Amino acid sequence: MLSCAVIWGASFVIIKDTLDVAPACWLMAIRFLMATVLMAAIFWKRLRDNFDWSHVLAGGILGVLYGAGFAVQNVGLAYTTPGRSAFLTATYCVLVPFINWVVIRRRPGASSLVAALLSIVGIALISLGDDMRPSLGTGEWLTLLSAVLFAIQIVFVDRFTSSHDMTTISVVQLGFMSLTCAVFSLALGEQAPALSGLGASFWLALAYLVILSSCVTTLIQNVGQTVVPPAQSALLLSLESVFAVIASVIFYHEQLTPQLVLGFSLVFLGVLASELGPMLLARRAGGQRA
Repeated sequence: MLSCAVIWGASFVIIKDTLDVAPACWLMAIRFLMATVLMAAIFWKRLRDNFDWSHVLAGGILGVLYGAGFAVQNVGLAYTTPGRSAFLTATYCVLVPFINWVVIRRRPGASSLVAALLSIVGIALISLGDDMRPSLGTGEWLTLLSAVLFAIQIVFVDRFTSSHDMTTISVVQLGFMSLTCAVFSLALGEQAPALSGLGASFWLALAYLVILSSCVTTLIQNVGQTVVPPAQSALLLSLESVFAVIASVIFYHEQLTPQLVLGFSLVFLGVLASELGPMLLARRAGGQRA
């Protein structure tokens, strides 16, 4: 699970670099189309045994939500730094309990409120410029919107896991993600680059995004979540934002001011509170009953 976080964290910098030569939604459409073909080839027996309209519907819902999230996130990444994008995206962990409240009327606990407060303060610090005035630009607002879409997708995943084969859903989901990103690309009027003009660095970046950041991480998640409890899984995956900032500083030369570091830290503490709070409260309640 930790390796997933490392791979995804580095992908923010890789995507940022590829956006210089390829439009965001077009890039995501190609990425997820290739990932769909690879995953279908690997798991064709699972698809043969489980593929039906129920899996198409479930995978379609998840794919549209996830694909829209990626499209919006990567359009936003063109207007902000990889580090900011990663930490603002991580707020989806904080948003999940509140979206669950809307969908299934499950009231968020105290830890969720603390997490939300920490994240709001952290986002405020990230958004304050040198003159201490809010400076959330287009990139930051789009990134926050993508976090909302990712949170909604997670809520729906929880509703589908008990009655569907998740490997089959994953393949269908990747297909719909590609289709959704292609629709966004057409709607935005993106011009596909000439393939002959794309250099070796682009194809290496695309290979990383398809093989490692899409296929391998999906496989690792499917296996890892069978032996790692959900709270620990989410906590390890949330480290993606930390690795993204490290990669951004090393490869993108992002400048970290004390104000940004404090903002990043508060957002990360909010993620920790969101993921660890319910687990600690449950253990405490269990200890009191014992």
